[in-house]
Amino acid sequence: MTALLKRVPELTLLILVTILAYTIMAAFSQMSGTETLTPMVAWAIVIGSFVLSTIIAIVAVLGGVGGGVIFTPVMLGFTSIDTLLVRSTGLVVAMFSGLVSSGPFMRKGLADIRIVFYCAIPIIIGAMAGSQVAIELSENMGETGDAIVRLLLGGILVFIALMFILGGANTEYPKPKKIDKLSKKLKLKSGYWEESLGKTVHYHATRAGLGSILFLIVGFTGGFFGLGGGWAVVPVLNLVMTVPLKVSAASSGVLLAIGNAAAIWPYFMKGALIAVFAAPWMIGQVIGGILGAHILAKVKASFVRNMLIALLILTSLKLIVRGVEGLLGIDIPLL
Repeated sequence: MTALLKRVPELTLLILVTILAYTIMAAFSQMSGTETLTPMVAWAIVIGSFVLSTIIAIVAVLGGVGGGVIFTPVMLGFTSIDTLLVRSTGLVVAMFSGLVSSGPFMRKGLADIRIVFYCAIPIIIGAMAGSQVAIELSENMGETGDAIVRLLLGGILVFIALMFILGGANTEYPKPKKIDKLSKKLKLKSGYWEESLGKTVHYHATRAGLGSILFLIVGFTGGFFGLGGGWAVVPVLNLVMTVPLKVSAASSGVLLAIGNAAAIWPYFMKGALIAVFAAPWMIGQVIGGILGAHILAKVKASFVRNMLIALLILTSLKLIVRGVEGLLGIDIPLL
């Protein structure tokens, strides 16, 4: 542990800040409870949220999907918390996951800055639009709109998982058959040191035009569902633009920090983002994000791919069930 703290000085500082923050929270927990929560229960929720957020951040960074892709489906699938609140907090979770991991990714040369700059603009535009549509849907359709969101989200996650399954292991280090003119003009090529192979992996992204259109859609769906877009950024970079899986995951983390910062604003202006609810999740993302970024450089690409597939499938099951229950007005037992 001591050696880790020496290598990661920012982690040492963040742990100290975390201790101070929760000490202050402990003082507040001595106040009188509300009609629904006692101080002890509120404190247990804060601690539990922090621990779960740290675990989510580590797993999410390794998969390059952002914490929101795990947080939002779990909260929408297994709790009755307002969907707008869950989605706005999901964007915060995804943003902090990407924000904290950006530094280590850049220092290790895993994140491609050219690709990040190129993808950021359409993602930001789409995310802002998606967030605004989510607010309008929640106001006009109520519980029916919530059920639709859960069902669509579950279906999307299954679809992305199938893309990775059908893509096979060649998604780890894809080779483009042809480099289009736009990709050549933008010079979307680079290389990185692959520790698991012991050599430098060179790559050249392609289909830049199609990628920009897809990133606009990714930004919209990320802002709408509160996932942050990382769940789809990795497949677009890896399967469409033929960027190696590790570089796709790392670049996705940096893009999450940029795109989600914009997507949060419509929710914030609507009052759908509550600081007390989001705070423990944000702090957990900070700690877990740093740890996950350092672990990513040492694991095999096949492990990252298989873990991402499992995450997408498992988190979609309960969402689909909740969506069907909401639309049909029935209870499905055992699920």
